[in-house]
Amino acid sequence: MSDRTIDPIALEIAWNGLKSIADECFISIMRTAFSTNVKERHDHSTAIADAKGRLVVQAEMALPIHLASMSGLLSGIVAKYGDTIRPGDLFLANDPHVAGGTHLPDINMAMPIFEGERLLGFVANIIHHADVGGAAVGSMSGGLDEIYKEGLRIPIMRLHSAGALNTELLELLLLNMRLPDERRGDLNAQVAACRLGVMRLGEMVTELGGATLAQMFDEIVMRTEMRMRAAIATLPDGRYSFEDLMDDDGCGTTDILIKLAITKSGDSIVFDFDGTDRQVPGNFNMTWSATQAAVCFGLKALLDPEVANNQGIFDAIEIKAPAGSFVNCVFPAAVAMRANSCQRVVDCVFGALAEAVPGKVVAATNGANTSAVFAGVDPRNGQAYVYLETLGGGMGARATHDGKDAVQVNITNTSNLPVEAIELEYPLRVEEYSLVTDTAGAGRYRGGLGMRRVIRPVDHTCEFNGVGERFRHKPWGLFGGREGAAGRFLIRKDDGSVTSLAPKASEIRLSPDAAAVMETPGAGGYGRPEERSAEDFARDKASGKFSDQWLHENYPQFAAAPANAG
Repeated sequence: MSDRTIDPIALEIAWNGLKSIADECFISIMRTAFSTNVKERHDHSTAIADAKGRLVVQAEMALPIHLASMSGLLSGIVAKYGDTIRPGDLFLANDPHVAGGTHLPDINMAMPIFEGERLLGFVANIIHHADVGGAAVGSMSGGLDEIYKEGLRIPIMRLHSAGALNTELLELLLLNMRLPDERRGDLNAQVAACRLGVMRLGEMVTELGGATLAQMFDEIVMRTEMRMRAAIATLPDGRYSFEDLMDDDGCGTTDILIKLAITKSGDSIVFDFDGTDRQVPGNFNMTWSATQAAVCFGLKALLDPEVANNQGIFDAIEIKAPAGSFVNCVFPAAVAMRANSCQRVVDCVFGALAEAVPGKVVAATNGANTSAVFAGVDPRNGQAYVYLETLGGGMGARATHDGKDAVQVNITNTSNLPVEAIELEYPLRVEEYSLVTDTAGAGRYRGGLGMRRVIRPVDHTCEFNGVGERFRHKPWGLFGGREGAAGRFLIRKDDGSVTSLAPKASEIRLSPDAAAVMETPGAGGYGRPEERSAEDFARDKASGKFSDQWLHENYPQFAAAPANAG
């Protein structure tokens, strides 16, 4: 193997070795973290980057939304510290405005890889921490109107210098976060995963040599860009556009417009968000890196789902997003709930390209990252707790299949937290975990159903915060498919009364004689309902997911008069 050419078989073996290292680091975090958000829901990612800070490999199970935020940290480390980076250093950051992050709960870490004195790259990871301080428990409530209220802002800093822990920095971080023991446990899991990755990469350096590994990094990024451009070239040349609306920002701004125009020529493609509304007071704004991750995911999902997640995808596309807009906000914009907005950007990418690749797009998903936070003091031990979860919903129908029910979609591929984990870890009772009847959008293929959780505090009063999207603007269908149902939050009391909550509900006092009801949106259908097959209709009827009334109204060609309206 010379300095100029790389044997393709050797490259493929090494590439898979790098993927294996990233995956092992991911599993390490999953098995050593303290919080249910990580060990059960897997809201974390791991990656490997080169000496320039370019992302080369991301773990297979990692979250697409984390792709650009890790890349932002790594390029920031190189720019800030340059030649002063040493073996044993460990960097961390979370700030979306000065450190390339996307919101404060996502704390990034990175550790350099060396061969002698030569910097070869970095091992990086990111965890969504259940709380990083700020004005609201869980650091994820709606209604926060500046970044300072969302939690502790961390610029790019050294947590370890040449292997030595900066204990004063760690103490400062933990002092400003709720549940410091849990935060310490999750941070330690990140440190351990960085060390594991550096050790494994050191073994590859010993086997291949640093120069060869660096050359392979370049080759992997270059091949990814080539493959992505080849996929782009298969799209018909032209201009495609779409727009969608966010419900509101929790601070009084409603119907926030996201406007996208896509221009494709040859193997080049431009995503232009000109005309999108300006950034808003509430915390749904998107940083540049968040928009970049959403756009890259959307295009990759449609054109080449198997292409690697790395810098090569960024290099293959161009994004134009006006500074100060909703999709490229500037300081001091609040951004904690940006995942909901990322989902809407993905929907816009799919909507715009539906004409170009009708067989690959999906109808609008639940279009949200519906979040629920329960916090209080556990009466069993007197310790404070914070239970954070983002809830799945309907997946949009496809050209050949129904959408999936009650799943995380698009840029968030985390799991729904098991009932057993909730009741074991927290003084809460899950009274219902089910699908929400009739929430799918009808069509030749139907959308997925939303999910319902009903949770009650046990022997204490707690605080409930909920944030939902697609609670007003329902998930749209494609090619005649009908829209899915909206989501909602309710408080249901033992006396039979039911209170509807706002889509951004904060600081709700929940006593043991009441339960919080969280219902997530469904998803849109694909194709006209008149085109649904008799076999698929029969399966719907037998499933128990739909009332007779819904079936009759949406598929009158099959349904007899409804026996009930329930």
